[in-house]
Amino acid sequence: MVGITTAILDNSQGLGFAIPSDTILREVQALATTGTYSQHPYLGLGSVDMSYDIANQIGVNVTYGVLIQSVTTGGPATNAGLKAGTTQVSVDGNVIVSGGDIITAINGSRIRNGNDLSSYLEEKTLPGQTISLTIIRNNQSMSVSVVLGARPAPTGTGISS
Repeated sequence: MVGITTAILDNSQGLGFAIPSDTILREVQALATTGTYSQHPYLGLGSVDMSYDIANQIGVNVTYGVLIQSVTTGGPATNAGLKAGTTQVSVDGNVIVSGGDIITAINGSRIRNGNDLSSYLEEKTLPGQTISLTIIRNNQSMSVSVVLGARPAPTGTGISS
């Protein structure tokens, strides 16, 4: 992998974090001319990675993907009809919200976890683009079209997908 190093852990053996070079190539023109880049895609949802334990606890037969925990009012996920959970359950000592849609693929590419979701969006999509999400709702697979938004400016309270 070729990228630009963004962080290196002290006392680690070759462990660092980098922005992939193909992502930088998309952004460098705007950064050079305006000093900012505002074309990060945005779904407007919060999620948790699926696991065997979560699937077992909430009674679904899929152990990969991301379970939607929340959707932003007026955001792309809400506009597309994606559903967040409504029931809090404890899984391995963590409280999650069950009953939401589970995203398992984007445009036919398997999504194993939140990292896959974020990486796919950042590397292969732009705001305004329509994507096809494969979701599990009520243990049934279905396809939902979503028009991506542009990620809002950071507020210092966390990162959204």
